Amino acid sequence: SPPPYCHYPGYCAFYEECGRNPTVVGSLLPPIIPCLNYSRARALEGEHYQQLKKVCPMLDRGEGSTTACCSIKQLKSLEMSLMLSKAVLMRCPSCADNFAHLHCINTCSPDQTTTINVTRTMNITTLGIVKEAVVGYQAYLSTSFADKSFESCKNVRIPATGGYAIATMCGRYGSALCTAQRWYDFQGDSSNGLAPLDIDFRLIPEGVTEGIPDGVVPYAGRALGCNEMTPTGAEVCSCQDCQASCPVVPSPPPPAEPFTIGGVDGYLVLCVIFLCVLILNGNNVSERLIEPWEVTCTDKNSLATQEFLGSGFRAWGTLVASHPLKVLLASAVVTAAFATGLMHIELTTDPVQLWSAPNSRARMEKDFHDKHFDPFFRTNQMILTAPGRPGHFYDSLLFGKQNFSGIIAKDLILELLKLQRKIQFWSNDLNRMASLKDVCFAPLNPSNPSLTDCAVNSLPQYFQNSVANLNAKVNMTELGVTKEVDWRDHFIYCVNSPLSFKDITDLQLSCMADYGAPVFPFLAVGGYEKEGYTTAEALILTFSLNNYPRDNIKFKVALEWEQRFLDIVQEYQKSPGNPFTFAYMAERSLEDEINRTTAEDIPIFMISYAVIFVYIAVALGEYTSFSRILVDSKFLVGLGGILVVGCSVLASMGFYAWIGIPSSLIILQVVPFLVLAVGADNIFIFVLEYQRDARRPGEKREERIGRVLGNVAPSMLLCSLSESVCFFLGALSTMPAVKSFALYAALAVLMDFVLQMTAFVALLSLDARRQDGNRCELACCVTVKTTAPTKPNEGFLLPAMRKYYAPVLLHPVTRIVVFIFMFISSIYLMFYVTVGLDQELAMPQGSYMLEYFKYLYAYFEVGVPTYFVTTKGFNFTSIAGMNATCSSVGCDPFSLTQKIQYATEYPDLSYMAIPANSWVDDFIDWLNPGSKCCRLYSIGPNKGKFCPATAFLCGQKCMKTPINGVLRPDKEQFNRFLPDFLGNRPDLQCPKGGLGAYDKTIKLQKSKVTCVSVLLATRFMAYHTALTTSKEFTAALKIARELAHNITLSMRSIPGTSQDFEVFPYTVTYVFYEQYLTIVSEGLFNISLCLLPTFVVCCLLLGMDLRSGALNLLTIIMITVDTVGVMTLWGIDYNAVALINLVTAVGISVEFVSHMTRSFAMSIQPTHVERAKEATATMGSAVFAGVAMTNLPGIVVLAFAKAQLIQIFFFRLNLVITLLGMAHGLIFLPVLLSYFGESVLLLRLQQAKAQELELSSHAKNIYDNIGYEDQESSPNPDTTPHHPVRTPHH
Repeated sequence: SPPPYCHYPGYCAFYEECGRNPTVVGSLLPPIIPCLNYSRARALEGEHYQQLKKVCPMLDRGEGSTTACCSIKQLKSLEMSLMLSKAVLMRCPSCADNFAHLHCINTCSPDQTTTINVTRTMNITTLGIVKEAVVGYQAYLSTSFADKSFESCKNVRIPATGGYAIATMCGRYGSALCTAQRWYDFQGDSSNGLAPLDIDFRLIPEGVTEGIPDGVVPYAGRALGCNEMTPTGAEVCSCQDCQASCPVVPSPPPPAEPFTIGGVDGYLVLCVIFLCVLILNGNNVSERLIEPWEVTCTDKNSLATQEFLGSGFRAWGTLVASHPLKVLLASAVVTAAFATGLMHIELTTDPVQLWSAPNSRARMEKDFHDKHFDPFFRTNQMILTAPGRPGHFYDSLLFGKQNFSGIIAKDLILELLKLQRKIQFWSNDLNRMASLKDVCFAPLNPSNPSLTDCAVNSLPQYFQNSVANLNAKVNMTELGVTKEVDWRDHFIYCVNSPLSFKDITDLQLSCMADYGAPVFPFLAVGGYEKEGYTTAEALILTFSLNNYPRDNIKFKVALEWEQRFLDIVQEYQKSPGNPFTFAYMAERSLEDEINRTTAEDIPIFMISYAVIFVYIAVALGEYTSFSRILVDSKFLVGLGGILVVGCSVLASMGFYAWIGIPSSLIILQVVPFLVLAVGADNIFIFVLEYQRDARRPGEKREERIGRVLGNVAPSMLLCSLSESVCFFLGALSTMPAVKSFALYAALAVLMDFVLQMTAFVALLSLDARRQDGNRCELACCVTVKTTAPTKPNEGFLLPAMRKYYAPVLLHPVTRIVVFIFMFISSIYLMFYVTVGLDQELAMPQGSYMLEYFKYLYAYFEVGVPTYFVTTKGFNFTSIAGMNATCSSVGCDPFSLTQKIQYATEYPDLSYMAIPANSWVDDFIDWLNPGSKCCRLYSIGPNKGKFCPATAFLCGQKCMKTPINGVLRPDKEQFNRFLPDFLGNRPDLQCPKGGLGAYDKTIKLQKSKVTCVSVLLATRFMAYHTALTTSKEFTAALKIARELAHNITLSMRSIPGTSQDFEVFPYTVTYVFYEQYLTIVSEGLFNISLCLLPTFVVCCLLLGMDLRSGALNLLTIIMITVDTVGVMTLWGIDYNAVALINLVTAVGISVEFVSHMTRSFAMSIQPTHVERAKEATATMGSAVFAGVAMTNLPGIVVLAFAKAQLIQIFFFRLNLVITLLGMAHGLIFLPVLLSYFGESVLLLRLQQAKAQELELSSHAKNIYDNIGYEDQESSPNPDTTPHHPVRTPHH
């Protein structure tokens, strides 16, 4: 026999349990240690043998032939200890087998002395008996066994978190820095709360003997690869837990190459070719007069249409001008009737309702999610930094020299802890003091939470928000070195092992938050590189609140809490003792800031309207002498025009309020502006035409007004009808904001035209009567003696444009293709316009949210969580159904969770960062008899019912151990135990409990007939990468939908699955960014719908003049295209707000273009150039004064608005629209008409000549304004003698 205490095969170093280890304090499990006992290995029989076969099957050599160095007690203790690890490792059977293999060799190997070397013993007294116990030993392993065991376990996942199980078993190193040596070191460290004694694992390479005691042979048994079956027949590990088990998955295709021709941008080449073709062919246009016998039916219709419209409006204008007061009264009554609906107006401020259609996919998916699960919790957050604060180096006993940044400092952590405890307030809704616990998200105690149950994620949670824990210090000895350990050692440990219930320091503190869940480092600190958490530049504090429907009383309380949070944070930010520089936000902040901005910018809009009003009032006047300024001014007419616009907007808003269509703040801002632009143009055209007109013989004032209206009203009708139909068609948009804007704008434009044809004509009639009587404005009783000039007043603009502008523009040298070049350039730029709206732009300048977004993008390492939601119609209770969703042993390699895992391997393409958690996987692990999770009471009143892991008298397992390691419950077991799983609070004994992690992820409905619960919906939570731009958010949604669709198709192939079953992704941001997936096609559709009526109405009102309609349409298209091109150059993104403005651009373009087109079509000059000159001078001057000069002053004022949305999408975009509309309408269109306009008809020339001769014969009877004034002063104007004067023919 060998001498005592030598290393010899067949001998034990220790045997049987001696009692508790007195050197281990605060262990999570009783630290029972073995007795030193150098003796032969025992032969096992009966129960002893069966227990070994159950716990350590790799040592089984058959009953009667098996020897071991462990007692039954030791085997039972080993089994209990292995259960804790198996709870997270058993999803990979070969890993669990290797883990058990190691500890079975150390504890029970019959050749124990050949692999271990006892290094420390001590005497302990148990029941009065003194025994020598082992408190430390060396375990020698070959590197081949150790490395292969580690490799089999390093990728095993924890489905609830998406992280790696090894992270909880490698101490301070976490999963990223874990190695085989570090893994074994942690297992042998008695300070980890689980190991009962110290084990010094020595990993020895093959062939190395130096430093090994005589007789010791490093254990070199066969470790299983994760893609191997276990000796007991358990299946290979799944792909998610074992890379070697993964099928060959082709890499995703790279992004599409840009379109090129010969290595040059393809769009640029095509645009240059198109430009050259237009330039070469643009000057080959000839013109001729059309003889009478060539007149077509269409030409006759054109003349007839104009005569019909002219005579109709002439009669109408005469009638209205004859009864102005009655018409004004009737207009006021009708407007008031419509406007009373404003008492019922409903303003939509919820961004979801504003920008997402109720029947849109994202909105329906959100509604489905919120109906079956709680709405996405409300986030309230602070991101704190301490710039300029010096960091420090800390020489840790356990972790070596560590660099701590300035923000990771104890005084700042204590300050943060003090800040997060402040918030409480009196709630009128609850009639008591309210605090966080009244509204907080409490995953582990949702029914009756206390403050410590609330999900508050921050660095102090690593210390359970305890000042005492933060201040704790203790001297600790490691490898003969004694040093003080404090909060820094605990912090380093916890950020690398956040799931630990006890650190490895002598502080013996838990890393779990006080509400019972782990705090992952990316939720506590930010701004670090890789795993360097101690060098983080920011602390993150997040309060998660429950979300409630808006009509729930708790919703108001949540808003109050958030307001109190903002008040306290803002007050703290201003306090002189604040050591932080920080940004913050509440869930309500986005909506609050948008509404605040709108309210603050209302004065800017008011100033803008005032500037426009002053311009109109001044510009409409016809000033002939200083003494007649108050007579010739048009202040009241301008005011009347503004009132007409205001009344049309009020009538439109009132009407829609009556019928229940909600308004929005964007409507209040844009619609008046639009209608003012449209209305002012018509006002200018009408008034200027009246001022330039000469009175005809025998013509009354009312008849003159009627005749002038007959001349211009068809043009006004053309524009207003085009715009109104355009906007009504724009209401076909699926976006609520665009739809409501289009409806409100359409009716407002229509009402504006109606009121101009009634109220404004009446106002002009009254003003003409005042002016003819030489009475002053604002003081009608005062008259002036200076008489009005007899010559019609053309003003300054008309002669200037007739004499200088039109000839220069239409000179042969200047008839160039500059606008064709601009059009082609804009087409090219259109392909590069940015689609989206970064959320910062919705905030006003100076908003605290802008600082928050900057901090968010700089310091956050992970993006928003996203759920993959399953609808009703999939059988999760079947084996095929479970295999199609899970990712552990025996699962489909292309299951739901496995496909999401594949996506996370390409984060740059998939935007997925962390794999999905899986209640199916954890439920299966929870059922596994290898853990203590699912047991049944064996005696007592609850016999046969579920027994939690912390309870006693639970001798029966829920399920039996499967032979192949693939455990699957049958339908009855699934339905029976699922509610128990969802209600089981996770703890050290059973970390797989579903309460908190999964109780809100499954929607069950119990059948009234069968009393069996049916799964209505489930969800699997993953995480996106950190998304910063609108483009990234949109791309993430697109990829997530593609992934979900792929999963849906594969799950529908499972027998028994309903064909309407679906998997869809959902996160809180999708509902806002969905529009950008289709906004290009949606915009083309809406703008095309708006362009269609401009062509149709123009053709119809010009008597089927197709050419004029086509040129009209072409110019409007050019304005729209050029606007989009300039958006690219000026950094204006294309989104729903831009689309509203582009629809508006079509409407305003009609004003710039259609009047000119009709004026050209009606001209009787003999050549294209002469007709273009006349249209440019007469109508161009009115359009310039009425549209361009009306819009520009108001637009410039908007540059001073605080809201970035207004600055970019109202100031910049409207300025672009106005300038481009003016340029195209007054420069490009006249040139275009001079080339391609409709030829003049001889028939029309002959009619015009006949009218001219008729007027010439009565020239001596033309009355001037003096005679008209005398007529007014006469008691009987129809019989009073007139004073004929000569008036030049006009």
